[in-house]
Amino acid sequence: MTTTYEDVLLLAQDAPAGLGILNACLDFAEFLIKKNISYGNSALEPLNVLSNATAEEQIRMHIDNKLTRLKNQKEFENEDSLLDLTGYLILLTVLKKSS
Repeated sequence: MTTTYEDVLLLAQDAPAGLGILNACLDFAEFLIKKNISYGNSALEPLNVLSNATAEEQIRMHIDNKLTRLKNQKEFENEDSLLDLTGYLILLTVLKKSS
């Protein structure tokens, strides 16, 4: 599926919450891209210094950890497990599309 930004903007204008959804997605994309700049491409191309797990296995492990924290309601200060979980799910999607 190839969709342009213009197509998405037009579609968003037709949905009751479309522009809010689009803005939230753009904010999240900026957040995730900034993290990718800071961390390099470590989620999709891990160094594997101490682990031989594939990128997919490592991302799935992070997802499991975030789900456990949400279930147990145990978050670290300045941590947003829902935001992190969303990021890992998107990274897993990016990884699967690139395979």
